[in-house]
Amino acid sequence: MSKIEFIASTLFGVEAITAREVKELGYKDVTVENGKVTFVGDEMALCRSNLWIRTAERIYVKIGEFTATTFEELFEGTKALHWEDWIPEDGRFPVEGYSIKSKLFSVSDCQAIVKKAVVERLKKKYKKEWFEENGATYKIKFSLMKDKVTLMIDTSGDGLHKRGYRVISNEAPLRETLAAAMIMLSFWKPDRPLIDPFCGSGTIPIEAAMIGINLAPGLKRQFVSEKWWRISNKLWKEAREEAVGAIKKDITLNIKGYDIDENAIKLSKDNARKAGVEKYITFENISLKDLKTDDKYGVIICNPPYGERMGKLKEVEKLYKEMGKVFKKLDTWSFYILTSHEKFEKLFGREASKKRKLYNGMLKAYYYQYYGPKPEN
Repeated sequence: MSKIEFIASTLFGVEAITAREVKELGYKDVTVENGKVTFVGDEMALCRSNLWIRTAERIYVKIGEFTATTFEELFEGTKALHWEDWIPEDGRFPVEGYSIKSKLFSVSDCQAIVKKAVVERLKKKYKKEWFEENGATYKIKFSLMKDKVTLMIDTSGDGLHKRGYRVISNEAPLRETLAAAMIMLSFWKPDRPLIDPFCGSGTIPIEAAMIGINLAPGLKRQFVSEKWWRISNKLWKEAREEAVGAIKKDITLNIKGYDIDENAIKLSKDNARKAGVEKYITFENISLKDLKTDDKYGVIICNPPYGERMGKLKEVEKLYKEMGKVFKKLDTWSFYILTSHEKFEKLFGREASKKRKLYNGMLKAYYYQYYGPKPEN
């Protein structure tokens, strides 16, 4: 097995959670930066990280890093890297990337130069002038940040938030990776009740159930690197069998998803079935004002309407006030609420125990955390 450097890209604000997941998988030399977590592993780490990491957006193989302020430096730096260690003679290698606060600001020019440099490197290795690129895909990603170039190959294909259970979603779906991060940032444990009163397409309850039974989020989907010459079918099979063996089937969970929209409940049930966790969740068509429970020391985790993409702002502000009144009755529960509304605490009627900045797609939001009392033993 080789020593490979990987980069797990993340949404801003969840990097520490992703780093914790990487360490729990047994990988070390973990470095955390804005929007990414770097770690070292082997070929099996490529399989395991794609299958298991709940909060990462993609897993990349890091090919190299250098400084470039001219196109010549970009070309020579790229050409010097060992692309042949990953890309075979028939490999398809499209290039994409971005440039931020760098002298080389033209993304299209950088894209063309990186492509040309890789071709020149592979020409020397494979002793040929033309590459048909009709084999497996090795998408090259470049990052230019303050003149520092990072070059990677995407091992995931579709983003890791695409678990395979949510083909159709409601109007403003919560990304699965962010839902998982919200749960992992809370004090919820599988032995405690969990309610999402605005479940939409069921993402938070489903992700909680997957965590509760230790179901690897990538188990029901495919990855682009499954067709790579360097990562054998045997290795992928071993990683998948390992994940199947880790599922805790004989476990009882108390997870409920509520929504005022009957169609959302139907969608949630269908998504839970596709995810393989339908028996662990109860979905019901219930409005916020009718929310009640006999359970003690539970957790509410939710992503209510923001008033930006759904509904009108005044209606949403009225909803937040109602949330404050309804949740106040659950005085032994903890609440975790994601919203972009800057005055949420005032409308809710209570200052959060803690709040954390997160990004729901490109939208800046805050994760308001209200800690209830510790459960009695």
